[in-house]
Amino acid sequence: MSVDMKLDRAQFDAVMVPNYAPAAVIPVRGEGSRVWDQEGNEFIDFAGGIAVNCLGHCHPALVNALKTQGEKLWHLSNVMTNEPALALATKLVNSTFADKVYFANSGAEANEAALKLARRYALEKHGVEKDEIIAFDKAFHGRTFFTVSVGGQAAYSDGFGPKPQSITHLPFNDVAALEAAVTDKTCAIMLEPLQGEGGIIDADPAFLKAVRELANKHNALVIFDEVQTGVGRTGELYAYMGTEIVPDILTTAKALGGGFPIAAMLTTAEIAEHLKVGTHGSTYGGNPLACAIGNAVLDVVNTPEVLDGVKHREQLLRDGLNKINEKYHVFSEVRGKGLLLGAVLNEQYQGRSRDFLVASVAEGLMSLMAGANVVRFAPSLVIPEADIAEGLARFERAVASIAAA
Repeated sequence: MSVDMKLDRAQFDAVMVPNYAPAAVIPVRGEGSRVWDQEGNEFIDFAGGIAVNCLGHCHPALVNALKTQGEKLWHLSNVMTNEPALALATKLVNSTFADKVYFANSGAEANEAALKLARRYALEKHGVEKDEIIAFDKAFHGRTFFTVSVGGQAAYSDGFGPKPQSITHLPFNDVAALEAAVTDKTCAIMLEPLQGEGGIIDADPAFLKAVRELANKHNALVIFDEVQTGVGRTGELYAYMGTEIVPDILTTAKALGGGFPIAAMLTTAEIAEHLKVGTHGSTYGGNPLACAIGNAVLDVVNTPEVLDGVKHREQLLRDGLNKINEKYHVFSEVRGKGLLLGAVLNEQYQGRSRDFLVASVAEGLMSLMAGANVVRFAPSLVIPEADIAEGLARFERAVASIAAA
């Protein structure tokens, strides 16, 4: 088959597997919180690649790390280690509850490793009967067969044949359901401290307390999926730091590379020892190029200036969204934490989050959906205040166009 080289939206349909339906806009350049398409149209980025571009586009520290390491060493097999991986693992250990780090390429890979570790830990420590994983409705943990089955959204997991077994889904934030479900057969309870794809739903403190207490009582592990909330997104380096509990295993990806593929699973030494040599692996996990960029990301993000700045920017964004809503009455609430916020559409506009996304693009703003009823925002953690104001002005025009229709 021969296809002409035409780099437009139609070419996507010609040469790409149709599992995505991208917009007509094709960005070609980004700087900070602004992006330009093939025609030179400018957009303010409130989407951040779905909470990936934590420092915006082409941040100088990340560009420098990429160039510097790119001229030294890109990849080794895991029969060797490398300096950037050791440095990044050390920074993660020194900044969190963890003693040990496993590197991967994506959030799904990190979650796959976490789930396999939890199962193996239970098998070796407690026996073959202890294999049940408790997860929650509307959760999202990735697209591998295991992680998508643990995720609580049938739309993503159905249609691929028999699913992995011993997975129980419960309503999120339902303490009574949790108390009834957790038993001595439970090996792990997996959750997002703030559900992203499920609609920007924060875990209640009482619910998290029950998760930790029940896990302790039944010798189960608590896995925090911080793929979307981690690396400063909530105003803490990791969201668990803003709660009263500490997980046994934590996964991180997305913002860890600021746009470059890298992920990690963090855990304690006692749990980590059950992934012995040869039990799990990743070809590219921990490669020098990705880890060099991850080091640069942490050096910038894990500072009081940036983390405190996230909380300040959250308030600016919340205030702006609330002001828009006072005028147009389209949202029932604005929920979330830090710079992962969701504007929940009220009854009159139910099911129309995509309309708001399309209208925003027409006004020069990139935003997101979190289901059919939530408009999601995940801008750069260091987005300039002027860009927040301009982005809100563009969003107001988008809202006005829908309200007037």
